[in-house]
Amino acid sequence: MSKKYIFAVAFAALALAQGAKAQNLQVFYDFGEGRKYVTTTFEMFKGDKFGDTFFFIDHYYADSDQGKNGYSSAINGSYFEIERGLNFWQDTELKNLSAHVEYDGSTWGAGIWCLGAKYFLHSSDYSKMLTLYLMYDIHCGLGNADVPVKFSAVWGLNDIFGVSGLTFKGFCDIWGNNSSFINKDLTVTDTKFSILTEPQLWYNLGGAFDNHLDIGTEIELSYNFAGHKGFMCNPCAGIRWTF
Repeated sequence: MSKKYIFAVAFAALALAQGAKAQNLQVFYDFGEGRKYVTTTFEMFKGDKFGDTFFFIDHYYADSDQGKNGYSSAINGSYFEIERGLNFWQDTELKNLSAHVEYDGSTWGAGIWCLGAKYFLHSSDYSKMLTLYLMYDIHCGLGNADVPVKFSAVWGLNDIFGVSGLTFKGFCDIWGNNSSFINKDLTVTDTKFSILTEPQLWYNLGGAFDNHLDIGTEIELSYNFAGHKGFMCNPCAGIRWTF
């Protein structure tokens, strides 16, 4: 599995509730150790009578030294996800349960098909949202897993602490992922799973920008992910423009 920045279902639910604001562009600066580069993310959601479609693409503007230690005006790497929720029973009691198909790909040769289901929970005004995924992973590029299963939770909380325009979103992925790491003593440690969570906090700047502009932060917390054994923390600061 590759890195996933976007909180698809929370964003999708908000778009459905508002009937608009279904595309946005995010720009982040990563302060993580050995990183110090810029990432841009464009995402789009569209619902229809058969379900919903969501996609995003990340571009990394880093130098050529393994994508680390400095930003660049050139794109050093990209990551892409497209997801389709299938729901032909939107007028029934099972309307919150959807079939789910997803493809994740990148410029590093990794490709994964994810097949499964998702279940959406929300408050009556959509100010609190939670979606749970259970998927089977089919690797068609780099990587493999003895247990090719992924569990995801996606959340969104609007106007937290009673502050209008302050939003807390995030996701947590746990998935089977066979990886080997070389220790300092040259022994090898094999791992069978990875964890990635990326909470985001956004504040909308309101009428001055016609509610289109947000400022915020993202913190990437991971375990056995992206070639790093054990725990890793990478804080980011960013802006988001909603079209």
